[in-house]
Amino acid sequence: MSLVTLLVALIIVGAILYVVPMLPIDGTMKTIIKVVVIVAVLIWLLRNLAPNMMV
Repeated sequence: MSLVTLLVALIIVGAILYVVPMLPIDGTMKTIIKVVVIVAVLIWLLRNLAPNMMV
């Protein structure tokens, strides 16, 4: 995975996390959305970067 792809993905995720608090929905739902987005990004990063980190 290239560094540009990683940066673009993190910028998009950051924008999503920035917009979520502005949504007119319940606070609990906002928290759930944030957690789901963060967990999905962590899984994506681990799946894409883990093979490169093996010794």
